[in-house]
Amino acid sequence: MNRVRNRLIAVFLAATLAPLAATLWLALALLDRSLGYASTRELDEISRSLEATGRELYQRARQELQRQAAAGRGAIAGGEDPEAREFRESGEGERFALSGEEGGRLRYFVRRGGVVEVYSAEVGAPLGRLLRQYRDARELVQAARNRDLRRGFTYTYALLAAAVWLAALALLIYLAHRISRPIQELTAGLGRLAAGDLGARVAPARKDELGEAGAAFNHMAERLEQSTEKLVYLSQVASWQALARKMAHELKNSLTPIRLAVEEMVARYRGADQKFVRQAAQIVVEEIETLERRVRAFSEFSSEPPVECEPVDVNALVAERVALLAGAHPEVKYEVRSEPGLPVALADQDLLKGVLRNLLENAAEAAGSGGRVLAVTSAAAGAVAIDVHDSGPGLSAEARRTLFEPAISFKKGGMGLGLSIARKGALRLGGDVQVLESELAGAAFRVLLPLAGARAEGGLVCAKRAS
Repeated sequence: MNRVRNRLIAVFLAATLAPLAATLWLALALLDRSLGYASTRELDEISRSLEATGRELYQRARQELQRQAAAGRGAIAGGEDPEAREFRESGEGERFALSGEEGGRLRYFVRRGGVVEVYSAEVGAPLGRLLRQYRDARELVQAARNRDLRRGFTYTYALLAAAVWLAALALLIYLAHRISRPIQELTAGLGRLAAGDLGARVAPARKDELGEAGAAFNHMAERLEQSTEKLVYLSQVASWQALARKMAHELKNSLTPIRLAVEEMVARYRGADQKFVRQAAQIVVEEIETLERRVRAFSEFSSEPPVECEPVDVNALVAERVALLAGAHPEVKYEVRSEPGLPVALADQDLLKGVLRNLLENAAEAAGSGGRVLAVTSAAAGAVAIDVHDSGPGLSAEARRTLFEPAISFKKGGMGLGLSIARKGALRLGGDVQVLESELAGAAFRVLLPLAGARAEGGLVCAKRAS
């Protein structure tokens, strides 16, 4: 489920581990070499060299003084100085001591019987000063060794490099999750859509390319859901049309001879109950006429004349339809609210007139005497909208569910075909009929029409009327 994120992390590891290892190796090698050339190492070597040189000079001076003492020559006065008194009191047989400025001379004290003899010779170097410098140098070298700078620098550098790399890895994991999550949601949405869930949507929570891809997916899914719903409805309408065509044919074939036979019976009947027979025949004829009207409605529903579309001025067409029907329904108040500068729609004028007549007639019947009907034109998203509102009782939840199904009517004497015919006509124009919330507290319907030059929904395209 996180293959994209894992691949990003793997690419980061592959792209950084090798350079990181090479960088560490090179940095540690340079660090080791730089520490190898540090002053502590040189100081250690110089101090040891000084130690050897001073020891050599000191041994030579001792040997020379011992030869002088053995030969009995070169003894000097000074047996009463503090060092001589200290030697006399110590009981030692002999002693060597540095004297002079910065230890440049070596004195040799030796006891012969009860007499202390003192011999002195130049060493050739300030051994006292060299001794102090040697001790200081050895202390510095030992302190450097105790601190182990090489190991400290190595560990510190390695830890800092690892911390920076781990911080970069954590940031990459976070960014990879943010990048892969919309892709996962989009993939899951595509899977649901492919499985038939036309309501699949993704949450567009970004404003980059992935957010645009999610918005495009939602738009595509919404269009696909609308197109599929329309195609399903058209398929159902096609089935209903075939049934209506068959019923109309069968009823028409039966009603015509029945009507002729009844009229012939009345004309030939000469009995005493002629008045009764005429009344009964009149009832039968009226019912036949009712059935014939139903047959004509079924025929109209099942018929599909060619659709020839052309640019239509919707404002003018709506005003014309309202003016025509206002005279037929003087008990209802018709109103028109047109949007100025409305785009030109593409439609078959005859088919569109039938759709509007159906909706406006239904609105007048629902509003009743003293009611109101409002027709509104406006520009919708990529379409032209015509809304029809009425002040009638409105639509129940049950009516909304089966509103466009034929042979289902919720008004007295209704055939249940008006809205089905209206929606079928709008779909053939490349638009649709939708249910709205009415401004007049009754029912409201919206007719959507494609713009002139635009491609209609669901792949339906109006054919251009030949000029």
